[in-house]
Amino acid sequence: MAKSDSPALRSPEWWEIRRLEAAGCTADDWEQVMFGPDTDFSLIRNVAFRGQVSVSGLRRRPGRPDAGIDSAVLENCSIGSDPCIRNVGVALRGYELGDDVTVVNCGLLEYEAEAPCGVGTQVNVLDETGSRPVSIYPGLSSQLAELAARLPRWAETTLHPLVESHLETHQLPGLIGDGARIVNTRLMRNVFVDREVCVEGASELIDGAVVNNAAPGRALARIGADVKGSHFIVEDGSVEGGSVMVNAYVGQGARLDKGFTAHDSLFFANSNCENGEGCALFAGPYTTTMHKSTLLIGALTVFMNAGSGSNQSNHLYKMGPVHWGIMQRGVKTSSGSYVMWGAKIGAFSLLVGSHKMHPDSSEFPFSYLFGDERGGTIVVPGIMLRSSGLMRDEKKWPLRERRGKRKMPLHDRVNFEVFNPVTVGAMARALPLIAELRKRPADDDRFVRYKGLKLRVSNLERAARFYSLGICKYLKTKLGDAPFPHSDAEETEEWIDLSGQFVSRSCVDRVLKAPTLRDMEAILTDFFDRYTELEMEWIATALRDWADRSPAEIEAGALEFDRMVEEDRKGYLESLADENAMLSLF
Repeated sequence: MAKSDSPALRSPEWWEIRRLEAAGCTADDWEQVMFGPDTDFSLIRNVAFRGQVSVSGLRRRPGRPDAGIDSAVLENCSIGSDPCIRNVGVALRGYELGDDVTVVNCGLLEYEAEAPCGVGTQVNVLDETGSRPVSIYPGLSSQLAELAARLPRWAETTLHPLVESHLETHQLPGLIGDGARIVNTRLMRNVFVDREVCVEGASELIDGAVVNNAAPGRALARIGADVKGSHFIVEDGSVEGGSVMVNAYVGQGARLDKGFTAHDSLFFANSNCENGEGCALFAGPYTTTMHKSTLLIGALTVFMNAGSGSNQSNHLYKMGPVHWGIMQRGVKTSSGSYVMWGAKIGAFSLLVGSHKMHPDSSEFPFSYLFGDERGGTIVVPGIMLRSSGLMRDEKKWPLRERRGKRKMPLHDRVNFEVFNPVTVGAMARALPLIAELRKRPADDDRFVRYKGLKLRVSNLERAARFYSLGICKYLKTKLGDAPFPHSDAEETEEWIDLSGQFVSRSCVDRVLKAPTLRDMEAILTDFFDRYTELEMEWIATALRDWADRSPAEIEAGALEFDRMVEEDRKGYLESLADENAMLSLF
C-alpha cells in the first residue's frame, strides 16, 4: 500500500524519529514509515503509524495554509503531498490519498484490498424480486439502464456479460483523489472518492463510489450531513440531508435530500427527490418528488412530478412484489393519488384519485385521469393540451440542467420537446381510435369502456379537436413555411421515449445487436446528434396523411391552438388575481 518502492521516499533519520516521538508520534516499525524529501516534520503531531505508511511531502504554502497531520491513526496507507489530516479517531486504513486531500474529524476510513466500491451492484429496479436487475457502474446511461430493466432476457444473455467484461478493466481503486475533502464522517469503508469530491458529515458509507467527471473546480459530486449509504454509486450527483441509499445509483445532476430514502433505485439526469421514499424506482431524467408522504415504488418515470401523498402498490399479496408500472413523460400526480400496478399512464397526463383497475392510458396522451369511487379510471383525453403549463414545462426543464456548465461528458441524452415523434405519433394514432370509440354505444352509466378506462362520448369529440390542433401546432413549429417533407418509405416507424431520449425502433434494434457497451452508446449518441434530421424523415412518413392539407389550414390550426393556450393562461392569471384580492390585507 505504501509507496516504499519510490526512490523519492525514505525512512526518517534517527533525529527525525526523535522529533516525531517528542511530538507524540508512535510507530510499529519506523523502517516501514516513508517520507518524501519535501517534508516538514514539525507539521506532524500525535500520529500513530501502523504498518506501511508513506507521505509524499508536507509543506505549508499559500494555497495550502492548513497542511499538516495531527491526532490521527494511519495504517497501511499512502498519502500524497500537503495533506490536512486531523482528528481521525479510529483509523485511516488501507487508502491511497492524492495531493491536497483534507480528512478532518473522522472516525474510521477503511479500504479493503480489491473491494468493488459499489461497481457491479445489481439494483433490483421495478420488480423487487430481482427479475429485472440493472448492474451499475460509472458511465451508466439512463438509456442502457432502461433497456436492461425492460428487456431482462436480453440483459441476462447480452448486456450483463458485456458489463462484467467491461468492469474487469474498470474497477475503482481504494483512492481518495486530489483535493477531496472528508470531514466529520463517522464511518467510510470501501468507498472510492474522486478528485475534488466533498464528503461532509456523512454518518455511514459502505461499498460505494463518489465519482466526479467535471472539469477542475466544477465538481457536482457531493455527500452531505447524516447520509447513510451502502452498495451505491453517486456520479456527478449529490446526496444530502440525512438521506439513505441502499443499492442505488445517483446520476449526473441528480439530488437526494431532506431525508429521502432510496432502496434498489436508479436516479438519472437532474432528478430531484426530497423527503419521501423510492423503492425499486427507475427515476428517469427530471423526476421530481418533494413531499414527506410520497412513495414511488416499482415505477418507471421521466420528467415526472409527484404530488404529496402519491403512492403505488406493487404487491397484490399473491406472488410477491412483482408488479410495476410506467408513468410516461411529463406525468403529474395530484396530492393523495394512488395507482395499483401494473398500469401505464400516458404522457403529460394528470393523475387524480385512486386507480385500482390497472389502466393503460398510453394511447391518450395529455389527459386528465380521475379515480372513481370504485377505483376505476375516468379519462378526459387531450384536455391537458389547452394548459399553459405545458409550454412552461418545455422552457423550464433546460433551465434546470445542472450538468451543462461543468464541462464533462453527459451520459444521459435528453430531448426536451413536449411535441415530438412519440407524443405526436400517439395523438395521430388516437384520432382513428377516437372515431371508432365514438361509434360504440355507451353503457348504462354513459361511459364507453376501453382498456380499463372510462370515457364519455362528449369528451372523445373534444379530444379529437384538441389532438388535431396539437398536430397542427407541431407541424407549423417544425416546418414553418417549408413544404411538407417527402419520403419513399412505405411503412411508418414507431418511436419510443427511451428514458428521456426519443429513438426509433430500428435504433433500439441496432443497440440490442451491438457487440460492446461503447458501440451501444455510440449508436444512441449518433441518433441523438441526428435527431432533427431523423425527425423530419419521421414526419414525412408518419404524418403523410397531413401532407394534403393546405399550409393555410395547418397555420389556422396552430393559431387556434395558441389562442386556446393563451385563453387558459389569461383565465388562470385572472383567477389568481381574484384569489390574491380575496386574501389581501387591505
